[in-house]
Amino acid sequence: MADRKSSSSAGVSSRLTVRRKEKAENEAKKEEKPSKEGEKVEVNGTSVPEETGEAATGNGAPANGENAEKPEPMELPPFEIITGDRMDPFFYKFQFKNVEYSSGRNKTFLCYLVDQGPGASGLLRGFIEDEHASGHAEEAFFQQVLPNYDPALKYTVTWYMSSSPCSACAAKLAEILKARKSLHLSIYSARLFEWEEPEIQAGLKALAAAGCKLRMMKPLDFTYTWNTFVENDEQTFVLWEDCQENYEYYQDKLADILQ
Repeated sequence: MADRKSSSSAGVSSRLTVRRKEKAENEAKKEEKPSKEGEKVEVNGTSVPEETGEAATGNGAPANGENAEKPEPMELPPFEIITGDRMDPFFYKFQFKNVEYSSGRNKTFLCYLVDQGPGASGLLRGFIEDEHASGHAEEAFFQQVLPNYDPALKYTVTWYMSSSPCSACAAKLAEILKARKSLHLSIYSARLFEWEEPEIQAGLKALAAAGCKLRMMKPLDFTYTWNTFVENDEQTFVLWEDCQENYEYYQDKLADILQ
């Protein structure tokens, strides 16, 4: 595997970069962490109790005036689902790399093709990106891309995903496929998401039993998705080292799960 071999300098560099970033973020959080009420804080090298209600000053007066108010906590908006026609090439190369250890790859990218059969208005194509903090890309597809189902149409849906579905998404997809008999779904994944977990394995089995075709992305699939879903400026895609070996590794794991 690319990220398991010490001889792969690119994989090591990627992991080191991510680890440095995570370490820096953790250190920043520790520095910013407010002390609890009554907790001792360091002042000129001496531990003293923290003043409550007002800042400690030489004359006991509040540092910001008697009517100073505590700032309201800022509420960050939830991450939004992102959709588009072609994605950034940097994101593609990082998120779709089929390494075993996926540190820092905390998103799911889902590239889709939808053929609704004769009489439909052409082929639907694009990508969906999530942040694992709100709805997942699999669910967003049926909310934003294919919200309406016409049983008179025959849907052929193909997904190319940066990682396979989680257990919750696999269960939802299995229910959708059972309810929508004329919808056929194929999922080609770059990596297996937490494949060692029993609930993940059960979800993939249920998804396959519901009629979904599951397969890992082959080297040719990466070239195809680069040309079809990425703003590549007509640059030729160069596969990373061990891409074929990594595909075979994951494909064997998936075959073991589904047998």
